[in-house]
Amino acid sequence: MNRNETSRLMAEHSVKPKKSKGQNFLIDDRVAFRQIDFASIDKNDRILEIGPGLGMLTEKLADVSGDVTVIEIDEKLADHIEGTFGDRVKLIRGDALEVQWPKFDRFVSNLPYSISTPVIFKLLSYNFKKAVVMVQKEFAERMVAKRGEVDYSRLTVNVYYRAECRILENVPASRFKPRPKVDSAIVEIIPRPAPFNVKDEDTFFNVVDAGFLHRRKKIRSALRTEGIFIREEANIPYLDDRMEILSPEDIGKLADAVFEMRKDITD
Repeated sequence: MNRNETSRLMAEHSVKPKKSKGQNFLIDDRVAFRQIDFASIDKNDRILEIGPGLGMLTEKLADVSGDVTVIEIDEKLADHIEGTFGDRVKLIRGDALEVQWPKFDRFVSNLPYSISTPVIFKLLSYNFKKAVVMVQKEFAERMVAKRGEVDYSRLTVNVYYRAECRILENVPASRFKPRPKVDSAIVEIIPRPAPFNVKDEDTFFNVVDAGFLHRRKKIRSALRTEGIFIREEANIPYLDDRMEILSPEDIGKLADAVFEMRKDITD
């Protein structure tokens, strides 16, 4: 599929990409073929794709696996996928953030920019072998950032806690129609056990959220703002630091101390 073929399909199905949904269609087959190679798909693997659009990636996924499920919210695009692929793929019509995902082994998607964050968080809650996703380059850099870097964020810590993540290649904006204002990147995510233990995951993620939501505040103030009150006499580390300078392991120690303090209060 190229730019002309994409334009023809868009006109044929009266598809007008919605900026609010981050709809930008890949027009370079070579990029899609590399995504397939990166995913290391076995013919028996169950594949899940979010936002198939006009089906460029879907076609190549269906060629290498007999079990491909796609989730599409746009009715016109869903009609196109159904008419083009028939029984070759399983189509779920609906919002990928709302519907229950089927079991899958590989997740391969060019994610709509507008839902990248919630989709990645939802993805990390599932069991799977590998994900290969196309996202905005800036988003990809946030996924793999190091502490102290501008891009170090809540997303970084959540991904690091659950998976190995790396950027495989950058993809210029010219490879999409309509052309976005920013470049994209292909990212690999491979789940693994957490590299450090925490006493309570809910407390850990709540502390991560609070600290990065108010990243310019000292941690004590950030936690208090989010309703996590710290007793003055409690032995809690890092309270006078800012979250952005702590490693994920440091944040784990902070969360463990918060959890122990809360446990002492309720006991």
